[in-house]
Amino acid sequence: MDKAPAFQALTVETLPARLGAVEALASRIGADSSRWDVREVGDGNLNLVFIVKGEKGGAVVKQALPYVRLVGESWPLPLKRSFFEYHALVRQEARAGEGTVPAIYHFDEAQALIVMEYLTPHVILRRALIDGRMPPKIARDLGLFMARTLFRGSDLSMKARARKEDLALFAANAELCDITESLVFTDPYYEAAMNRHTAPQLDALVAELRADRDLKVEAQKLKHMFAANAETLVHGDLHSGSIMVTDEDTRVIDPEFAFYGPMAFDVGMLLANFWMAYFSQAGHEGAGHEKAGDREAQRAYLLGVIVETWSVFREEFSHLWRSERTGMLYDRRLYEDRGDRLGSEQALDRILHDIWVDMLGFAGVEIHRRILGLAHNADFETIEDEDLRATCEAKALKFGRHICVNRERIHGLDEINALAVRFEKDLVA
Repeated sequence: MDKAPAFQALTVETLPARLGAVEALASRIGADSSRWDVREVGDGNLNLVFIVKGEKGGAVVKQALPYVRLVGESWPLPLKRSFFEYHALVRQEARAGEGTVPAIYHFDEAQALIVMEYLTPHVILRRALIDGRMPPKIARDLGLFMARTLFRGSDLSMKARARKEDLALFAANAELCDITESLVFTDPYYEAAMNRHTAPQLDALVAELRADRDLKVEAQKLKHMFAANAETLVHGDLHSGSIMVTDEDTRVIDPEFAFYGPMAFDVGMLLANFWMAYFSQAGHEGAGHEKAGDREAQRAYLLGVIVETWSVFREEFSHLWRSERTGMLYDRRLYEDRGDRLGSEQALDRILHDIWVDMLGFAGVEIHRRILGLAHNADFETIEDEDLRATCEAKALKFGRHICVNRERIHGLDEINALAVRFEKDLVA
């Protein structure tokens, strides 16, 4: 039996020769690999990403590295994360529908690489928001994506054996879960070695947050939930940098952090990134052809996206509850089959309420880790004036603390967004 070749990282120079015989790539690029145009575009924290073009078209080649790219070889990481990304993409497409994630053309487990659809003229959603663009479909598309993947990957929909087998498969993605458990829930709240923040401007506020007993208790409660509550297959890293858009199309990418966890995690992480984009707007006023004060429309757009995303999620989740609840939980024989539709609706309301409360907590800690931890958001990082950047970040940090600690007493997005406006205008002490 032939032994699989040892892992070797691709380069712009070696990719054509190494992948030229892969039919899934050659059929889309062109048979003569010597004529391929290869460009390395990976700007993320973990992986190599290449765009490969030829006379017939293009494709993307993504390859995992045996370490965290952002840090280097001192932080090893298993190559198998590409295996989990591949399986997550397959499930997400099946559960959310064709055209919601990039199409997969080829997977090589030994070389930890995936050949997938080249999305063009798509751009990263975070970049579009920084530039002041307002993609019109993202709220509906992402609300549907989350409702369908989270519901259909759970015991509300899947048969018990299939769900448990899937849980066992993704349970091995332990190292990437450990990254989240440390970088999101713990490191921002003490002086971890790899933390960084805008200093000295934020020093006093950071010290205050790290001394905040209520906040740290809530953060650890959320970490407990993240680690122990295996409700459904979550994307695990669903933020505006993991979404590519045009005005007509929305695609979710990069699910290598996928695992079975709380339903609310993806929702909270995504909405947190929209709130961070909101608080960053003052730092992008006057950019390029724009004039100072011209981001009010963008602010209103972002708050509207948050409201619509949650509304679509709630509506679609409710629809799936009523039409596709075929799993082991909330058996229809206890409710609808007995003519007790109101009992079913009571159970649905309770689940949606729990997702709502947990979502706010996850959103709060996501805001904190993106400003105080290792991996920061370009929303803030691209603000060159450090004083202005720190002002934007401080507002977001205080807002994140509020929604995390007070989530049980917050009853609607209108209330939260009104609070966001007050924080943004410095109307909250």
